[in-house]
Amino acid sequence: MQKLFFFLFLASITFQVKAQTFSGSGGSIPSTGNPAYFSIEPSSLGASVLDTNFGVISVKININHSNVSDIAATLVAPDGSQVVLTYANGGDGNNYTNTVFDDRAATSITMGAAPFTGSFRPNEYLGFVNNGQTGYGTWTLIVQDLYQWANNGNLLNWSITFGVDATGPFQLTSSNLPIVMIDTYGQSIPDDPKIPAGLKIYNNGPGIRNYVTDLPEFDGHSGIEVRGSSSQSFPKKSYGLETWDAIGNSIDTSLLGMPAESDWILNANYTDKSFVRNVMAYQVWKNMGHYSTRYQFVEVVLNGQYKGIYIFSEKIKRDKNRVDIAKLSPDQNTGDVLTGGYIFKVDKPTGSGGSGWTSSYAPSANPNGQTIFFQYEYPKEEDITTQQKNYIKNNVYDFETALKSPNFADTINGYRKYAVESTFFDYFLVNELSKNVDGYRLSTFLHKERDSKGGKIRMGPVWDYDIAWHNANYCGGDVTTGWAYQFPCPDDYWQVPFWWSRLLQDPLYKNHLKCRWLYLRQNILSNAWFDNYIDSISGQLMEAQVRNFTTWPILGVYVWPNPWPYPSTYEGEVAALKTWMHSRLTWLDTFMPGTCTTTFDVNYALVESEPSIYPNPAINYLNVEYQTTNRTQVEIEIYNQQGSLQYSTEAKTKSSGEWLETIDVSRFAAGVYMLRITMNGNSFNKRFIKTN
Repeated sequence: MQKLFFFLFLASITFQVKAQTFSGSGGSIPSTGNPAYFSIEPSSLGASVLDTNFGVISVKININHSNVSDIAATLVAPDGSQVVLTYANGGDGNNYTNTVFDDRAATSITMGAAPFTGSFRPNEYLGFVNNGQTGYGTWTLIVQDLYQWANNGNLLNWSITFGVDATGPFQLTSSNLPIVMIDTYGQSIPDDPKIPAGLKIYNNGPGIRNYVTDLPEFDGHSGIEVRGSSSQSFPKKSYGLETWDAIGNSIDTSLLGMPAESDWILNANYTDKSFVRNVMAYQVWKNMGHYSTRYQFVEVVLNGQYKGIYIFSEKIKRDKNRVDIAKLSPDQNTGDVLTGGYIFKVDKPTGSGGSGWTSSYAPSANPNGQTIFFQYEYPKEEDITTQQKNYIKNNVYDFETALKSPNFADTINGYRKYAVESTFFDYFLVNELSKNVDGYRLSTFLHKERDSKGGKIRMGPVWDYDIAWHNANYCGGDVTTGWAYQFPCPDDYWQVPFWWSRLLQDPLYKNHLKCRWLYLRQNILSNAWFDNYIDSISGQLMEAQVRNFTTWPILGVYVWPNPWPYPSTYEGEVAALKTWMHSRLTWLDTFMPGTCTTTFDVNYALVESEPSIYPNPAINYLNVEYQTTNRTQVEIEIYNQQGSLQYSTEAKTKSSGEWLETIDVSRFAAGVYMLRITMNGNSFNKRFIKTN
């Protein structure tokens, strides 16, 4: 009898271990956008440790809501780890009805249809919570109505099931990419303002593997916030990052080999499953000879939870190593200093947008009264004065008025009086190469230098190309034919300024554009260059992409606004991009307007941005970064304050491309030095400080 009792006792334990479901009650989901919290405390689990032997295997929800794409649901474990179950899925459909989230389900929630009934893979990997924590404690379901409409919703009930053979978390221990670890000390990251966070970066240098047990390259304080506009609808968030001192003041710091600054971006690139699109636009713009945001691929761990591949990049801002224009302070409101520098953009007011002014000239398509809105980027909204606002507004008005005038093509008094023509056709080429569905009308940056330093409007830097290069299933973004500047959706509020169609009415502009195209197609825009570049990025990411797409299981499924078909492998994503790129290049070769009668006039290919040097001050080494767009000789010299030559290189013949020279200055005495770099027959002088 005792043996039978013992057997039944063991059977009872075995049954409990195999499957235990705990249910929780529901309640209303506010339509105000505020999250609602619902809890379960599975007390009978005791001190059970959650791992792959026994852990959370599924979560079930029942929600009544008339538009489920408004709904986000996140599971929060007792230790604070979070898993996004669903985020803005289901379109205009109704309800989650006995919807089970299970990592082993055949269908992703992103591919399901409302009312969601049955089993689905969640947006994020559920196994993250099976991380060795104790199952006993408070489990919370956070449900949020993402859009503040009048339609109310209710969580009817929900449950968690624990069982054997659970999926487990991925613990990042090493990577061929730099590793970024962020700790927000238990706080959720808001859209604004930045909150304090600890920041560690592990980076042993090119070709050296990085381990989380290594000494960090950076270990300090930072501020972090969610960033982006439409990208905030994705469960994998992008972040703005600022390096801080211990009391929250911004400090300039050199990170990942980039020049010292305080403002950085962690770009999630959730919808771009190749991770190539943004950086390819940056690289093309840089190879054309313009400043472009520097970047580095990293893997991110946030609050102990692996978040996948990110692009760590510079934020676009005024700086001697970024957009190198004159500094403009609030007390500079008259004379030459008032004329620059400025950074402004055409964009939505959401995301990082702010105040600005409306253009006096309507876009090319404006059936619903659409307008073009310019936003102040530098000086910042809180710093720019009334005089400065009026100056840049009037300057842009003068440019647009000249471009609208009958004599707009006059080389002296037409639009060229106010703008650098070559930056416009280079910007045109990047947007047309990529068939950027947002091109010209959103995330479009411009800048203007002080009059005494050139003073004309320039396009760029380029920014935000994750839904370009065949990654948008609307408004022609998925086809290789046609022009992006002829945006085919006239009812969309955000339209293309009239500039681009008007410029192509200037025969000289078209001919310059054609010559530039033919020249660049020989080198940095060749089919081979694109193939090699895409292969170099995908090869670099081949290891990490496996971890990323385990965390975010979206290969082979639709993520807005991916065009059909959806490759089921990373290699398939890369191959599809290359195939589209070849077809697009062929179309542009056939239809690029203009006639080029010169032999690829090299005046269109000269470097237009000065070299950069960093770190400055320097201690042991000084990096010199520059670009060449034609074969040329490059010579570098360093002089002390007395004009004595301290260092020189023999003239080296460089082909077109980007170059980085590292100079050992450890033997130099502390002081101020002048670096001179000569190329393309031009000399550029850069001052730097050597410290001990």
